[in-house]
Amino acid sequence: MKGYWNKAEATAEVMQDGWFHSGDIGMLDALGFLIIMDRAKDIVIRGGENIGCAEVEYAITEHPAVSEVSVYGIPDDRLGEVPCASVMLKAKQTLTEAELKGFLQDKIAAFKIPERFYFQYDQLPRIASGKIAKKELRQQVIDSLAKG
Repeated sequence: MKGYWNKAEATAEVMQDGWFHSGDIGMLDALGFLIIMDRAKDIVIRGGENIGCAEVEYAITEHPAVSEVSVYGIPDDRLGEVPCASVMLKAKQTLTEAELKGFLQDKIAAFKIPERFYFQYDQLPRIASGKIAKKELRQQVIDSLAKG
């Protein structure tokens, strides 16, 4: 890849010494197959611990009341960042933060459990490609916390 069309700054961010850095984090399995685990941008660094948002999202979606979820980091004065989750519930389902935290205790490490959950029944916002708009959700939460 030579670069992004008419986007020199974006190209400079991903091209280093002639190599394209996708931002994907992966591992090779026992057979030598590459497994994409997460994106570097989606890693929350909480007090020095790395938290993969995809792992936390997967654990949350195992709850029967959850339709879809997005996990992202929000700033924290003490820890740097903490995980936060926006959760779309299935119709006619209810779920509290305490119930979901209890559900997650057996699924993921305690430090990976989101500090805050935002529940809704509407579909989470999307970007043009159809992916959940994590940046938008993150900014909404940061703005609401700033207002108090």
